Amino acid sequence: MGRRILNDALRSMVNAERRGKATVELGPISTVISSFLRIMKHHGYVKDFQVYEPHRVGRITVELQGRINDCKALTYRKDIKARDIEAYRLRTLPTHQWGYVVITTPDGVLDHEEAIKRNLGGQVLGYFH
Repeated sequence: MGRRILNDALRSMVNAERRGKATVELGPISTVISSFLRIMKHHGYVKDFQVYEPHRVGRITVELQGRINDCKALTYRKDIKARDIEAYRLRTLPTHQWGYVVITTPDGVLDHEEAIKRNLGGQVLGYFH
């Protein structure tokens, strides 16, 4: 169920960007969605986001930047070792110049660059570019 919620949220963001909207409201939410959005904000793909009622069903309002071409969540759990992250990124992302694979590790949710730096493997949540 958690993967479906993440996938629905990411698809809502992509659809809103394609329509030219400035904000999008996501709900229901989870902590994984807020971690994924934190990584997107760090890399400049979204301007900001606000979490409302995080302990209940809640919702997140996201201010879009206009940079998202595509973002998807994997609906299956793909285990990946630290040494295989770069090969997976090259296989998954359509370009070698930009885009990020988001991985959940024992140290939390990280992008592929940070996971390689820390030499951590984990499970792939999704990607965005």
